[in-house]
Amino acid sequence: MRSQHWLRARRISVIAAAAALLLPTGILSAQPESGSPGRVTEIGGLSTVAVGRAACGAGSDPASGPEAGLQGDVPAADRDSKRSTQGYSCNITRLGGYPGVGGGITSTTFDHCAYVGTFFPGNLLGREQGVQVLDVSNPSAPVLTAVLTEPAMLAGTWESLKVNQERELLVGTGAPVLTGAGLLSVYDISDCAHPRLLNPGPGTDLGMPLPITAHEGGFSPDGKTYWASGVAPGLVSAVDLSDPAAPRVIWQSLPGLSMHGLGFSADGNTLYLANNFGGMMVLDVSAVQRRDRDPVVRELSHTTWTDGWATQHHVPVTYDGTPYVFSVQEAGSGGVKIFDVRDGSRPRLVNSIKLEIDLPDNQDVAMASAAGGSLFAYDAHYCAADRPANPTALACGWLSSGIRVFDVRDPRSVREIAYYNPPARTGDNTELTNSPHALASIIGPPVLAAPTVIQTILQGQFDLSQAIGSRSGMVALGDLSTDWCFSPPEWRGNQLWTTCADNGFLALQLSPSIYTPPADQKSTVGS
Repeated sequence: MRSQHWLRARRISVIAAAAALLLPTGILSAQPESGSPGRVTEIGGLSTVAVGRAACGAGSDPASGPEAGLQGDVPAADRDSKRSTQGYSCNITRLGGYPGVGGGITSTTFDHCAYVGTFFPGNLLGREQGVQVLDVSNPSAPVLTAVLTEPAMLAGTWESLKVNQERELLVGTGAPVLTGAGLLSVYDISDCAHPRLLNPGPGTDLGMPLPITAHEGGFSPDGKTYWASGVAPGLVSAVDLSDPAAPRVIWQSLPGLSMHGLGFSADGNTLYLANNFGGMMVLDVSAVQRRDRDPVVRELSHTTWTDGWATQHHVPVTYDGTPYVFSVQEAGSGGVKIFDVRDGSRPRLVNSIKLEIDLPDNQDVAMASAAGGSLFAYDAHYCAADRPANPTALACGWLSSGIRVFDVRDPRSVREIAYYNPPARTGDNTELTNSPHALASIIGPPVLAAPTVIQTILQGQFDLSQAIGSRSGMVALGDLSTDWCFSPPEWRGNQLWTTCADNGFLALQLSPSIYTPPADQKSTVGS
């Protein structure tokens, strides 16, 4: 009995220490002016229109039910009564899952396998320490087949765990305290259930670190370059993987104070780089792609905005041959922006994807319901299009709002067609050692919503009486009254494979009445 109490106390102390690691650094610092010839523009104002609601049919999970309030909201009453522990669904059913001890931040999939990311230091207290490899041949009963324990996998893979399908490679970097340095491991996943380490030396051997910072990363489309991105500082590094056994840095720069995720054009020559302060840089990286001896990267444009910040990543697609980008905002209720980027020097905003709970007029309601749930309110995080050319659907992990699926056949007229918000794991905090949500729940209020809340207050759209409710006093020791769905929902026909922080890996089934997979379906996350 004493050992159980000691373990619980140890876990709680780790939770308290780790909660601060989720907070972005430098959010009060100004993004420096661009010194390159690229065009710098700013988009002002907050988008005030939500996408059309999904019409829920018989294909919804019978164990839960549809949302009763605003689109995307988990009301305070449902959190307090624990109704949210049943979840919410519309045109989606749950086939199976593998909860483990939480799903890390982002995970990835390949063929019939899933790779569950790690979050430091809680991962080290779990039953299987390292990246968990799941065989999902039977989606109703995924099976653990391996655990990757190289230093990068133990140090916390944050948002760096990515797959390149063409070369059948898996890469992850180590980021223990928001930003890491030096650690990168490359695996052959031709046998996806049993990854094989390819670089026991540089990047894996602690005595042979690579000169990179790590937080996020992604592949060029051909799989020959892995781009590592740091948030503090915003160092971006191109790592040559022509020989996966000998990764080496071939280009490096500091485009801004804090950079985030990536997205690449199909030829790998254009990089869409996320500005963690809210924005998108368009970079010509063709010199790196060609392997010029001294590659020069040109900044074509830098677009910034105040409607959403901590821009997460970009998903480049084409519509009838014209390039577009889905730009995902991690904080500030910015949702997903859609840009026409046919002219990389002048990206043009054509639409925004927001839920009702993200609208400026509803930020007071969002504050009342999200209070006590820790750090995030209702924000997009990672999305996947169902194919790179003329996508028909976009699926997104939406923090506290679950998995949201949109009809995007016309980028100017988007509507929601399905959602699945998994059952809240209320009360299971100390069991979910690999969940960043559980580890951050020492903090109660959704502080990452503050910039948008301030904007709505200044614009007279915030009603303080609506923002105060039964949960407003929960400023510490927040509860798990929703889940945080960080990972991209990956397309597998009518199925979506994804990972949420508390529920771990999930295999979901879309109702055939609302989605027909295109013959050339190919899950597309951008990098």
